Amino acid sequence: MDVGMMMVFASYGWDDCSDQRVWDEEIRLARLAADLGFDCLWSAEHHFNDYSFVPDNIHLMTYLTALCPNIDVGTAAVILPWHDPLRVAENAAVLDLLSKGRLRLGLGRGLARREFAAFRLSMDESRGRFDEAAPMIIKALETGFMEGDGKYYKQPRIEIRPRPQHSFDGRIYAVASSEDSVDSAAKLGAHIVMFTDRPWEMRLPQIEHGRALHRKYHGTEPPTVMLTEFCVCGTDLAATEEEARRYQGKFVESNFHHYEFLGEHFKTVKGYDAYQQKAEIARKGGLEGAVAGFMQAASWGTPDKILRGLEARRKLVGDFEMNVAFRFGGTPYEVSERGLKLFAKEVLPVVKSWKPAATAKAA
Repeated sequence: MDVGMMMVFASYGWDDCSDQRVWDEEIRLARLAADLGFDCLWSAEHHFNDYSFVPDNIHLMTYLTALCPNIDVGTAAVILPWHDPLRVAENAAVLDLLSKGRLRLGLGRGLARREFAAFRLSMDESRGRFDEAAPMIIKALETGFMEGDGKYYKQPRIEIRPRPQHSFDGRIYAVASSEDSVDSAAKLGAHIVMFTDRPWEMRLPQIEHGRALHRKYHGTEPPTVMLTEFCVCGTDLAATEEEARRYQGKFVESNFHHYEFLGEHFKTVKGYDAYQQKAEIARKGGLEGAVAGFMQAASWGTPDKILRGLEARRKLVGDFEMNVAFRFGGTPYEVSERGLKLFAKEVLPVVKSWKPAATAKAA
């Protein structure tokens, strides 16, 4: 199993936490993860708010590829409606050249109304902008040339310099929860990226649908889905349950606040059906119900409990990649570091030894 570490860069849930401290703590954890056997460092893109603030994750990863030369770097994700696709392709080409092919390029279309408003964009356009920009970027990174003549991007044919040096085959990821995002990801041939925010039985239909669409569009077996989650790991089960309820709960609270899940706007915004479902769940169960569902899906507890949960998840959804955050929701640095080190020592070697599910069943 491929296992990465997710960097959130949040101050929501901490008291008097400066932006400098947020970045210092995340980068300290990144250096640890690189030394402890994780496969990739990942980062979100978010703007303006305590929920998360990484305005340019390609910029961040260009720094980390030099700081941590023996681990892949990834974007989870670059939010395409907020960028010129030509600039995304150029910046990705530079980072991939500097990292010698270690970039995993994750793409997304965005969800927070407040971020779209700050960029003077309508969420109603996010699907169209993503579906135009993503194929343009991927083609440019494969061919070295970008062009487009769609509704949103009129791009004359131009060469990308420095020229892309490595194929991105197998290194494209796309965040997908709603049905049309799953379809878009399948058309791109991308790894589907989903987040741990609800029981996996609720996620399974879309995961299976995405795999079926990939086979339909490409005639090949789909790449593994990447599941991004928020982990609290420790040696005392009761203590880690209390920590998980506190820190995962505070993260869910920040999620509610940032994305306005208790609002009604998802009913009227085009292409956000999965989030309308989540909003309905939030309104019915409230924060307490959402935290309970989150904790049912997420990894927390002792290494043994976490491993049993991952085995059950793998039995349900099949093979997957992991992307694990240890700092979120006010988690003290010492708890984040403890969880990262314990996970690396006792969980990571086990999951990385697992054979593909199909192979394991045949054995």
